[in-house]
Amino acid sequence: MRQAWEQLRALIWKDLALELRTKDMLSAMLIFSFLVMVVFAFALRPEAATTRAVFPGILWVDFSFAGLLGLNRAFAHERANDCLTGLLLAPLDPVLIYAAKVISNFLFLALVEAISLPLFFAFFNYPWSGAAAALLAILFLGTLGFAAVGTFLAALAANTRTGEVLLPLILFPVLVPVLLAAVQGTALALAGQTGPALAAWLRLLAVYDIIFCVLAALLFPYLLEP
Repeated sequence: MRQAWEQLRALIWKDLALELRTKDMLSAMLIFSFLVMVVFAFALRPEAATTRAVFPGILWVDFSFAGLLGLNRAFAHERANDCLTGLLLAPLDPVLIYAAKVISNFLFLALVEAISLPLFFAFFNYPWSGAAAALLAILFLGTLGFAAVGTFLAALAANTRTGEVLLPLILFPVLVPVLLAAVQGTALALAGQTGPALAAWLRLLAVYDIIFCVLAALLFPYLLEP
C-alpha cells in the first residue's frame, strides 16, 4: 500500500512538474475562461434581471469548455515519444495512472475555477448572498465528476486520429447529469437555499462520482492495451 501511494505521488508530481514547466494547459484554460467571461459580461447587462437566472449556467459553461481544453492536452506528453509505453512497462498498477491523471486534471481545473470565480462575480456585478460551504461542495463534486469521466474518455479519444474532435462529442452527453446537478445546485447555493433541494443535487453528484470513478478505474487498463 505504501509503495502504491509513493507511485501515485510520483505520477501526480510528474504531471504537475511538466505543466509548471510548460504552462501550456493552464494558460490555454485561463485565457479561454477569461474570454468567455468577457463575452458574456458584455452580451448581458450586469444590471439586467436575467443575469441572476443565467449566472450559474454561464459559470459551468465556462468551466466545462475550459476543462475540455485541458483534457485534450491530458495525454499529450504520454503520446509524445511513446512515453505511455514506458509507463506501462514500469512495475505499477495501470489504475494508478488513471488516478494520477484524474487528480492532476482536478487540480488544474480547480485552480482555473479559483481564479475565474471571483472575476465572474466582479464582471457580472453579482451580489453574493449565498452559502459558501454549499457552493464549495457543488464545485468540488462537479469538478471531480468532470475530471473522472473526462480523463477516461480523453484516454479513449487519444487512441484515435481525430481525438480532439471526438472528445467533446462523447464527453458532454455523459456529463449531462453532472452539469444539470451542478447548475441547479449552484443556483440554490448562490441564493442561500441549503434545504432538501440542494441536498438532493449534492447526493446526485456524489452518487455519479462514485459510480463513474469505480467504472472508469476498472475499465481504464483495457484502454492501455496495445
